[in-house]
Amino acid sequence: MVSRLDLRLLVCPFLVAVGLWISSCAAALGPGYSIEKQEIRVQFDPGPPPRIRVDADFQLRNTGNQPLSSLDVRLSARRRFHIAQSQAIWDGSSLAEQNVPFMPRNTLLPLPGTWNVGERHTFHLYSEFQPPPPGDAGFGFSSDAFFLPSQGWAPELLPSEGLFSTGGVPPDKWLLQVRVPDGFLVHMSGRSTKMSRHGPELTVESVQTPEDRYPFVVAGQYKQTVLDTAAGEVFLWTHVQEEAARFHQSADELVLAIRAYDATFGNRSRNAQPFWIVECPVAPGCFTAATSSYANLLSAEPNAVSSELASADTLMIDVSGGAPKLGAAAPGLAASWLGYGRNPAFYEQRPPLSAFPAFASELGKDAIDGPGSRAETIRRALRLIPQNRVAGKSEEESVLRAKSFLFFFALQDRFGTEAFRHAIDHMLSARRGRGFDLDDLIAAFEEETHQNVAEFERLWMKHPGVPNDFRERYERASAFIPATSKEIMPCEK
Repeated sequence: MVSRLDLRLLVCPFLVAVGLWISSCAAALGPGYSIEKQEIRVQFDPGPPPRIRVDADFQLRNTGNQPLSSLDVRLSARRRFHIAQSQAIWDGSSLAEQNVPFMPRNTLLPLPGTWNVGERHTFHLYSEFQPPPPGDAGFGFSSDAFFLPSQGWAPELLPSEGLFSTGGVPPDKWLLQVRVPDGFLVHMSGRSTKMSRHGPELTVESVQTPEDRYPFVVAGQYKQTVLDTAAGEVFLWTHVQEEAARFHQSADELVLAIRAYDATFGNRSRNAQPFWIVECPVAPGCFTAATSSYANLLSAEPNAVSSELASADTLMIDVSGGAPKLGAAAPGLAASWLGYGRNPAFYEQRPPLSAFPAFASELGKDAIDGPGSRAETIRRALRLIPQNRVAGKSEEESVLRAKSFLFFFALQDRFGTEAFRHAIDHMLSARRGRGFDLDDLIAAFEEETHQNVAEFERLWMKHPGVPNDFRERYERASAFIPATSKEIMPCEK
């Protein structure tokens, strides 16, 4: 019998050969287009009311083997951003938006005429963001500060529909421009940053590369404090000048969490990079994870979220209650090791992988609060899962989330911390930039452990409740330390 891993070893060389053959062909094999030039401009108007305008210009050419009649795009996330107005323009003509069935994040734009092979066209998108009305959830900002995180605000062009389709890949270099009132501090993605002043306005331009797949902007009338940590400098941006000593504990906790994630998931970058801790413009509109069941599993206090990642190197914080304790940070901090360019479909995962960032966040919390935090978190999740399992009855969504969360702890317990680390590192490295799914996770663990991990996953996720051995282990013991790779535990029943 050929295992899943053996099958992949046989298929992967074939797929690589096919990919090389396709890339070497002079003629296109399917529908597609290329982005020859791209520029995104962000303009902040302090108001009142404050507004953020995003203009994106694209120079496109049909490089496929057939005419095109529409364009697929991923526009700003309407669930998070309050969009006052938006428009798509093709060579000066407005385009009507159509929803894409089964793909709520995507938008179909029918073109006013046929886009023939070889033709070039200009495509313009603009959106205007405003703070949400009182009482509405969503992205918030003030007249003196705002941030645009690495996901959800910048439009993404998608490949054409069809076999061997292409399109949507930004040029190797493109420009991100940000215009803000003079006196703002600006931190943004990209390289070769240039600044200029024109009257009361500051313009910052930065060249984006393939590493900046998801651009971001953080800006405001902040005061900067430099914190010296064991991992290098951390830049603290707050509305009023702060004493460095007040935030040293937060910075040290951040360093501990980063080291824990580096050890488990591999270093995010080859070179050490500074980190930014930035005060939220408006705390209620800053934390998307505040109502997340996964985030609540990490803290004994409901909705105790005081930080969220804006980019791979920037953490937004709420300082209204003093310096935040980052041990209970939102899973977004850990997510920067798993998403943000490593996995294009990272935010569309289903259970149990949808719980992976929350589990990863617990690793950082353990490094800060000590190993007892792990057992306490597990017991908190176990209380959400009924002990009396009913076969054939579907489980509630909250129960499925808790099981998915605990599944990763069970993997650690079953196969040991070292085997877990090697398997995760192998999966992330092998699937970097292409995304990963449950089959990839199982294949990586089976390659590392030479055991039937698929059966272990079915035992956990396809049966109601959790295995009795796992529940008893944590409900009876005050703490539990996972086995090492040499101390593989017997399969749970």
